[in-house]
Amino acid sequence: MQPTSSILHAAMLAPTGNDELGEDPTVIALQEYVVYLFQKQSALYIPIGTKGDLCTNLVHCHYNRLAEMILGKHSHINFYEGGGYAIWWSAKQVSEDENAMLDLDEVHDAFHADIDDHYAKTALIYSIDLFREYARHIGWRGFALIIGSLAHRTWEKHGVKVHVNGARIFNHAISQSVPTSKLCSGADSVSICLSKGLGTPMGSVLVGGAEFIRLAKRARKRLGGGMRQSCIMAAMGMYALQHNVDCLAEDHANAQNLARALKNAGFWLLKDGKVDTNVVLFGLPENCKLEKEDLTQALYEGFGVKITGGYSSRGKLFRLVAHMNIDEKEVERATAGIISLCCG
Repeated sequence: MQPTSSILHAAMLAPTGNDELGEDPTVIALQEYVVYLFQKQSALYIPIGTKGDLCTNLVHCHYNRLAEMILGKHSHINFYEGGGYAIWWSAKQVSEDENAMLDLDEVHDAFHADIDDHYAKTALIYSIDLFREYARHIGWRGFALIIGSLAHRTWEKHGVKVHVNGARIFNHAISQSVPTSKLCSGADSVSICLSKGLGTPMGSVLVGGAEFIRLAKRARKRLGGGMRQSCIMAAMGMYALQHNVDCLAEDHANAQNLARALKNAGFWLLKDGKVDTNVVLFGLPENCKLEKEDLTQALYEGFGVKITGGYSSRGKLFRLVAHMNIDEKEVERATAGIISLCCG
């Protein structure tokens, strides 16, 4: 996805300062705006989401090196972040239901207080992934509240924290017409991604309590250092949050049209073709004219359309993501290319 001219213009005009010393006015403004959106106490700009996840773990699991977290077996941090958390902490992996919600019975079974030397102390319920794109339904808006209640009331004396990986949270806030502050009100901390559909080339933000962010800034330093004039990227993020969030509804409509056309052509679609945001996952139709290993290259070479494959068991699913650089005509071109290659 290419940054728009408006985003690039915002970056060019951004006032500069030293973010590592807390003196960059653009970064400060971005962090304050995210605090407002999520109704938390403080925020921290970071370059990439994976680094933010490690910062989160360093803070919430700082109890000791023997602390552990509870996470979903198919969560992003478990599958797509190089196993970085395993260098520092142990984890209990629990199942998720058809809506990508953590199995609460397994969460209960995975929890351990600091009373038995046989078990690591549970410090964090991590990355609920209530917004994962291949859930059957959009993450139920009450799930973070349930997990939050479990951690903060049932296990209050044990100090268990809840973190939500909200990489695509703005898509789901728009789709559900629910403010992000309500979607994540049960979480102690949230991470957001400024490049997922919003038009910025990089950047994420951690948001949570004041003490969490104070320690997260120290963790950011330990995981590669702070940043100096990061205002250029922060200005892009600020522009995206203020101008591009409402535009996500157009991406949702394009994705829904694409899914509808593929389903009508005989392709298998996750959730029977029901698309809630801007992500479409599909499988090849019966009697397809090419192997699944060949589709991505053939589609790019023949039609200039990039998609990714290898999702789900045995890599049978492909993923299409609509974004602001794609209009209705390009959706039609992508659909026509896929159908032509697979169905003739």
